[in-house]
Amino acid sequence: MTRGQPEIPDNVRSDGENRHRARRLFSFSLAALAAALGYCAYTSNVSDPFHLYEGLLIFTLAALPSLLWAKSGAHQLPVFEVQMITGVSAFALPLLSSGEKLQDYSKETIGTAAQLVLLYQVIAIVTHTMVKGRAGTTAFYTQEVLSRGIRKFISAGLVLSTVYTFINVFYEGLISYELNSIFRAAFFGIGLVSTFVEMRRWGLGELKPGEAGMISFFLLAQILMQVSTLFLVGGISIVLLAMIGYVSGSRRIPFIPIALALAVFGILHNGKSVMRDQYWGEGGGHRQVALADLGSFYTEWFNRGLSIQTENGQSKNTAMLVDRTSLIHILCLILDETPGKRPYLDGKTYRQIPEQFIPRFFWPDKPPGHISTNTLSIYYGLQDEDAASKTTIGFGFIAEAYANYGFFGVGAIAFLVGLFYKKVQVATATCAMLSYAGLFLIVLMAWSFQTEYTMSIWLSSFYQACVAVMGIPFLLRNILG
Repeated sequence: MTRGQPEIPDNVRSDGENRHRARRLFSFSLAALAAALGYCAYTSNVSDPFHLYEGLLIFTLAALPSLLWAKSGAHQLPVFEVQMITGVSAFALPLLSSGEKLQDYSKETIGTAAQLVLLYQVIAIVTHTMVKGRAGTTAFYTQEVLSRGIRKFISAGLVLSTVYTFINVFYEGLISYELNSIFRAAFFGIGLVSTFVEMRRWGLGELKPGEAGMISFFLLAQILMQVSTLFLVGGISIVLLAMIGYVSGSRRIPFIPIALALAVFGILHNGKSVMRDQYWGEGGGHRQVALADLGSFYTEWFNRGLSIQTENGQSKNTAMLVDRTSLIHILCLILDETPGKRPYLDGKTYRQIPEQFIPRFFWPDKPPGHISTNTLSIYYGLQDEDAASKTTIGFGFIAEAYANYGFFGVGAIAFLVGLFYKKVQVATATCAMLSYAGLFLIVLMAWSFQTEYTMSIWLSSFYQACVAVMGIPFLLRNILG
């Protein structure tokens, strides 16, 4: 057992260099925000000028916490900042592009939806700014879970998680269903911690060239295998977590890798539906491509993604990605229906939260993890019970809160989000990265960009991830010392 040190990389960079990097990151971020707002204003498709101003304001407020974090040079991880910046893709860009999903709603409904988002942002930011707290000083915060002898093998976690991904993707039946649920949680936790810690070390300049190459290889392998299932979310999550880890350590934005990732995932998303039709068939059953055919599979996918064009000859990548991440059309739907056509749910989906924490071992007939999402989908006529059991529709915190309690619900959930994130960030401001608190923070970072979840699935899946991520080091510490 070793005593953890505050998470301040003085041994890597001087205070002067840290301040310089913070100022430079803030300047770059501010310039990027100004350029993005100008571009969005110039290319916006909205017919109502008021919607344009609302969209630009949502974009600005979503980015504001990240700007302040960059300017302050704070050492704590930007978990609240990441949670807030998801508003760009979920609300600002879909509103400014006036996408296909918004065409069925009136200007008044769209404007009210934007105001709900602004209400959420303002209350969350103000609460996060005003709330105070103290840094944690107990062993939970200060003592690293693993000894130095074991910590040096953190990078081996990437190898283990890559091997598990390989088996799970290409040899799915090799592990029984009952055991696989345990293995999935364990190796997910290992991969989560290893990816973030190693990428943060890369940002801090602590990696040797050989280590950086190894990390890149295994992360790329995991992304390719995850995406070969024709579900992009697994690969995107790895990229996001890796990028956040690197930026939090380096105070630099890796523009080229980010641009490359956006382009690649845009092309893949463009051709995803065609590839699913070909590989899954009409029944929707998943058919995994063979390992030997992976090269030709991705070549075909890229060609299909590049070949789909809009009527004016421009690629549909951007429009399709914006529609995919949009949540504002769901908010418009609920506003149109509630309370005029359907009464508020009065907390029904929130009352479904406690049951999700009961292990299925003790309750075999426990409702599914997406029970709240299914409830909303069926209530608003988006799916019947059979369809809801097979696929899920993203709602997010704001839409769920309004469906239950209207404007009051949105304000309340915004206050709770701002309060929770501020308390966590203050308490873990100087925690050791591999303490229990540090591991908790890494999981929270990964969950901060889960914008489509309702509160029930967010809390239950977050809890399960914490058990896996914090439980594995606990076992290693007690077994290996």
